[in-house]
Amino acid sequence: MKKTGSNDAPVVYSSELGRICPGCGKPVKGCVCRKSSTAPAGDGVIRLRRESKGRGGKTVLVITGLPLDATALTTLAGELKRRCGCGGTAKDGVIEIQGDHGELLLAELVKRGYKAKRAGG
Repeated sequence: MKKTGSNDAPVVYSSELGRICPGCGKPVKGCVCRKSSTAPAGDGVIRLRRESKGRGGKTVLVITGLPLDATALTTLAGELKRRCGCGGTAKDGVIEIQGDHGELLLAELVKRGYKAKRAGG
């Protein structure tokens, strides 16, 4: 017979708390096993790639590999959007800038001291 204690209970789908962390079983916003303040590990190169797939034909420049935490990433995204005069977002460690401003953003990131390069074709 199976125990019915809180640790042995199977996880049941619920939208009350939102997404649940698979590591600790708590809501993602209150996760204790994930270190959100640390920067994601990478090879030290920032990559700029142009995407249009799944966006209704609109072009978006995706910047990945930034060694920044969430608040610094949001701040940098705002500065880059103002530099280009366009919209965009910062989410999941990635900055998305609307439009194809690859050369301008590449020059801006190099000027800020990052090692950046274009990715893709």
